[in-house]
Amino acid sequence: MQADFYIQCKGISIGYKDRSTTSVVVKKDISLHANRGEMVALIGGNGIGKSTLLKTIAGFMPPLAGELLVRNRPLSGFPAVELAQEMSFVSTDIVRVANLTVRELVGLGRFPYTNWFGQLTDNDQMIIDRAILLTGLTGFENRPINRISDGERQRAMIARALAQDTRVMVLDEPTAFLDISNKYEIVRILHQLVLEQDKCIIFSTHDLNTSLTMADRIWLMLEDRVVEGIPEEMASSGYFEALFPNNQHLSFDLEKDDFRIKKEIYGKVNLVASGEKLIMAKKALERLGFEVFPNLPVTQSLSPSVSPSSIPSVPPSLYLEIIQQPEGWNIVCQGITQYVTTLEELCRSIKNISTQQGS
Repeated sequence: MQADFYIQCKGISIGYKDRSTTSVVVKKDISLHANRGEMVALIGGNGIGKSTLLKTIAGFMPPLAGELLVRNRPLSGFPAVELAQEMSFVSTDIVRVANLTVRELVGLGRFPYTNWFGQLTDNDQMIIDRAILLTGLTGFENRPINRISDGERQRAMIARALAQDTRVMVLDEPTAFLDISNKYEIVRILHQLVLEQDKCIIFSTHDLNTSLTMADRIWLMLEDRVVEGIPEEMASSGYFEALFPNNQHLSFDLEKDDFRIKKEIYGKVNLVASGEKLIMAKKALERLGFEVFPNLPVTQSLSPSVSPSSIPSVPPSLYLEIIQQPEGWNIVCQGITQYVTTLEELCRSIKNISTQQGS
């Protein structure tokens, strides 16, 4: 089955011309593609060239080399109006025009289809209504856009692009500066558009966890190359480790699909528990710098001489057993058992033990 390519970058170079008309190359030899009905997340560090790539794809900046195709046609061959009917773009710029209402902003998306006088037809009004409905802005139509929240304004910008009725939507960091609720709502709306309208949506983001759980494809910009693939393959490829080569304190956690700060390991724990208590205690112990081995056979002590064979053979100095009780926890350290009733008390006791062992 042949893929239905909506966007193809064939060895393109991206950049701009400075005041002396000299070409400044930001990235070269980029080969990527995006399919119909696909949500593509563009990931990379600050200043790596994400915005330049998106603006190049959207036709605002010509590629300096290579070939850029939109539905198998060279981008350069599209007249401006036809390209506007094929592809919409949402930038990071905040629109604050006095007296411009949400509905008027969304209506700007219909301009590629209007006559010379910019008159909106009944069909245009129906499309605007649907864009407002899909983005959850019903009831906000008559509000000035400078009097709504950042999350609502971002929805209005997406609604404008949706009213433009294009096969491809390109968004430059649509969730930047939004709180957690609005961030996930924007991603949910984009994902819904892909599923229900078979659009191709390309968006840049710094939210790796959301990208790996929601996107169909990842475009990853590194210092020396740009790579792509489905999220699961990208996560296991080792490419994410190269995102921040100068930060030795970060590591990618494949299980959690996100970066974690590398911590010094103070000890190892056999955690005997189940259910929610196992999950919460494991998180707390890892936060405190312990490597956790759930539900190993209970021993008298996890000292190096009696550690189960499943524990690595190069251990740190501190070994603990923490055993769930009906109303609390038993902490076993060097044959001495301490009982605590809450997870907070467990954390305080572990800190005290670590301090005593280290002194």
